[in-house]
Amino acid sequence: MAALSVEELLARAEEREAETQRSVTVHKELDLEFDVGNLLAVDKNPAPRGVAREGAPASQREGLLRALARDNTQLLVGQLWALPSERAEGGAGPVVAQLPEPTTRLPREKPLPKPRPLTRWEQFAKLKGIRPTRKKRGTLVWDEEAKEWRRRWGYKRAGGDPSRDWLLEVPDSADPFEDQFAKRRQEKREKVARNELNRLRNLARAHRGGAAQTLHPTGHQDRAELGRVAALARVSTASRGRFQPRLPKEPPTPPTVTGRGKKRQFKPLLGDLEGEKKRQLELARSLSSKKAPLDLTRAVNKQLREEEAEAASAKGKKRGQRGKRARRQQLRPGGAKGKRGGGAARTGGGKRKKK
Repeated sequence: MAALSVEELLARAEEREAETQRSVTVHKELDLEFDVGNLLAVDKNPAPRGVAREGAPASQREGLLRALARDNTQLLVGQLWALPSERAEGGAGPVVAQLPEPTTRLPREKPLPKPRPLTRWEQFAKLKGIRPTRKKRGTLVWDEEAKEWRRRWGYKRAGGDPSRDWLLEVPDSADPFEDQFAKRRQEKREKVARNELNRLRNLARAHRGGAAQTLHPTGHQDRAELGRVAALARVSTASRGRFQPRLPKEPPTPPTVTGRGKKRQFKPLLGDLEGEKKRQLELARSLSSKKAPLDLTRAVNKQLREEEAEAASAKGKKRGQRGKRARRQQLRPGGAKGKRGGGAARTGGGKRKKK
């Protein structure tokens, strides 16, 4: 074997180095546009001839596309390595680089959120042109007792919870024997129930405007609403309102309100494939939904029934206390039905004339 000169050895070394560098060196007629923040590379060069040519075999076209994707990815990786990098975890971890801010605006994955419905006060302020004159207060305040920032309202709020006080002052106008702790707990329950009722009213008012027409938490109905209620009460009898006398100046009841005709509607057993598919899809969607549907009418009616039951129970307790107090007065010697009253009645009965 003949010995090689130094020039030949250098030439072969350069060829081997060029072969190794060929995998990371990519030449393009037009430079690619890079958005390193989004890891995006846009290639505006024309496609290879084998890809655009009609009748080319699928294997050849797929090979050309793979080579094109590989070259573009190599250029993008080169842009990443050009960024300033450092070793993570104190020099013992992998090499990391801080990506710049993205320049390409990407479309949203989900639709825009719906605007929050206005509350009752916001609707009134918008109608009257009222603008807030002060800024909204923050949720955190400084607590002098705890020496830390706490919430203004709710659990662990600043100033402590007044419901946990061990001593309460009895007002001059209040009964000295009344339990002030029980009174405070009752007031808090009423306040919570009132706030919940107002929240349900706002939800009903904002729920497409349809649920608010059937809910009457305040008890104020107009003439049309009273007419509908009277018509429903009429057909609630055993005869479906057939023998129910009409009120004076009451208009004839429309057939849609009486509810006469078919009481039940049965779906066809055969031939309704689309309707059956739609019902099954709605059932599966309701079962897979994490958020339970909110029945506003039922929720508000339940709240009203609870308030009426509490008021009735409180009224019954007051009546029972009055009855006990009246019986005590009757048992006293100076009461209205004491011994003197009974003796006078017996004496009067003995003076009747004999026939």
